[in-house]
Amino acid sequence: MAGQPDFRLGAPGLRTALGNHGSEDYRVRHYDLELDYKIGPNRLSARAKITAVSTRPLSRVVLDLSGFKISGVSVDGRAARFTRQPGKLAVKPAKAVPAGTEFTVEVRYSGNPRPVDGRWGEIGWDELTDGVLVASQPIGAPSWYPCNDRPSDKATYRVTVTTASPYSVLVTGNLVSRRAGASATTWVFDRPEPTASYLMSVQIGRYEEIALDGTVPQRVAVPGALRAEAARDFRRQPEMMALFERLFGPYPFGEYVVVVTDDELEDPIEAQGMAIFGANHVDGARGFERLVAHELAHQWFGNSLTIAQWRCIWLNEGFATYAEWLWSEESGGPRADELARQWWGRMSERAALKIGDPGESNLFDERVYKRGALALHALRERLGDERFFPMLRSWAVDKRHGTVSTAEFVAHAEEHAGEPLTEFFTAWLGDTQ
Repeated sequence: MAGQPDFRLGAPGLRTALGNHGSEDYRVRHYDLELDYKIGPNRLSARAKITAVSTRPLSRVVLDLSGFKISGVSVDGRAARFTRQPGKLAVKPAKAVPAGTEFTVEVRYSGNPRPVDGRWGEIGWDELTDGVLVASQPIGAPSWYPCNDRPSDKATYRVTVTTASPYSVLVTGNLVSRRAGASATTWVFDRPEPTASYLMSVQIGRYEEIALDGTVPQRVAVPGALRAEAARDFRRQPEMMALFERLFGPYPFGEYVVVVTDDELEDPIEAQGMAIFGANHVDGARGFERLVAHELAHQWFGNSLTIAQWRCIWLNEGFATYAEWLWSEESGGPRADELARQWWGRMSERAALKIGDPGESNLFDERVYKRGALALHALRERLGDERFFPMLRSWAVDKRHGTVSTAEFVAHAEEHAGEPLTEFFTAWLGDTQ
């Protein structure tokens, strides 16, 4: 049909990363990061060891890295020459790397980390009033470590952080060890599940922890002054977890950690096995409970299932928004159908936008979130609950820890519907109506 969007991964004109971020010349298997951070002067001294596999012969390896002074680079243990470009570190191995070969790049660097500037504001490593917040979506990862910053290049991680002993460190991973000294403590975390660069995070602050009940380990790290309010606001999170496990399949990670900073944030932020909320999202009256549901749902849709290209972001945000509506339905609030009707009325008053390819400037536009959720509700009405929910669960289970695209979801939905759905999805995602 003329004018239909091309949902295929790799279709002409599509990019898997934003701006000039990322390289398809190699795929990273593992990052080993050692970070020594001084909070007062905001000083980071670090070593990154990156294990990757070349996809073509490489005479140079280009990494994304913003700022920092480079004190040394090696490839497979041999010193390598390097050059800097804005946001890039180009490494020239002593000997070219053949296609299909595993190799390691080690980078030693130091400096004052600061967020990456972009059309979405400042993103990445950010100083708080007393501590650090790292929120890298979508291009902030190079603000603190050299990486291949494209969402489809998922890797495992080991992160070691040394900082002042009075502070707690939380990293998107499983705590392996903690060695406390008189003035500094070293924390070691493993992230065994494949993880996109933008979903890695480090949080440093003076936090107390609240353990939540439930079959999945859950805890909230919060400033002491907000402890009572946070305990009330996140009290129903285990119930959300139970609902989402029933609808989407087993929780995809070992634990779920919520961090509440002492500073205000415009929006909460998801990371792998973690979500970060601002002090302004805690009121003791569950006033932001829909956001609690939204960020938890991202652990399935966005984190375990990671979009292969940013144009497919509705697969993250539309699904997490629809999870809000499902929680509302489950917990005695407005039903999903009622919320869909409300948002259909509001979205009808807004300018048109291609949800399936919103463009970089509109990646986080409210229309992507709400109209994406509306598309899912329309699909639910078309399939009926007896087919829609098994389809949704098998999507999350079958693609667990993988990368996904709109084309794959269309094919998956068609399999469960037993009929072609191209025109349906074109109407909801491709047409500007």
